[in-house]
Amino acid sequence: MSAASTSSAVETVPAGTDLATLSKLARDRHAKYVLQVRITQFAVVAVLLGSWEYLSRIGVIDPFFFGSPLGIVERLYEWFRDGTAYGSLWYQIYVTMTEAFLGFLVGVVAGVVLGVALGEVPFLADVLQPFIKAINALPRIVMGSIFVMWLGLGLPSKVVLAALLVFFVVFFNAFQGVRGVDRNYVANARIMGASRLQVVWHVVIPSAMTWIIASLHVALGLAVIGAIVGEFLGAQYGLGLVIATAQNTFDANGVFGAMLLIGLLATGAEALMAIVEKRLLAWRPPASGESGARGI
Repeated sequence: MSAASTSSAVETVPAGTDLATLSKLARDRHAKYVLQVRITQFAVVAVLLGSWEYLSRIGVIDPFFFGSPLGIVERLYEWFRDGTAYGSLWYQIYVTMTEAFLGFLVGVVAGVVLGVALGEVPFLADVLQPFIKAINALPRIVMGSIFVMWLGLGLPSKVVLAALLVFFVVFFNAFQGVRGVDRNYVANARIMGASRLQVVWHVVIPSAMTWIIASLHVALGLAVIGAIVGEFLGAQYGLGLVIATAQNTFDANGVFGAMLLIGLLATGAEALMAIVEKRLLAWRPPASGESGARGI
């Protein structure tokens, strides 16, 4: 909300209004704002899909190469009803999400542990810095091909690739979060007799938690991307293999249909992550404007 609209809303509140009434007014304004956002989002989607379908029907857009919304729906219906060339569509979703979740878990744990360790031990950070930067600069698709050669077409190669993508995002945020911890807190803990491990566990990690949690939103999407790319390079099952097969058979509706599924799955996972973040950071005071619009 702009400063002008906020000021206008405040001026309409009668003088002497109690705190409970003010809180209810704020919740009502927020609910109205959220409703306006959702309606606008729905309208944007409706216009885009309607235009896409109309242009494909009159021949401006070739549905053979670009598909069409109704064609995508029909393809998804066929997959859910009859399955894909590799079995049930539900099983393909299960395989991809399993790979993404395991890669996310491994990458987060490794990123947090190494990020905290290097943030606390400058000598170790200086020694490993060039190696970490060199590995981070390697193209992920090349690393995925190497993992497929090393680990085969099964689960491990996809999990490792997803974990690699997740690791660097979490690691850099954890490292910066640890480096940004107020050293006065550390000094006070030391004065009270806390050991190095206790300081890290009770002071450093909680202080860096905002940085770490912020990285998890991006990391979750990267885990899904890593699993899909790994399957695209070579797999026995999964949505990436479904996309690769649809691409090889020039099935544009199949490609977009699988991509739509991936987007919906990623959106659902992001919603769960937002709930987890809200619980883990419940102690944090709300940021300015958080009761109104929230950034993307």
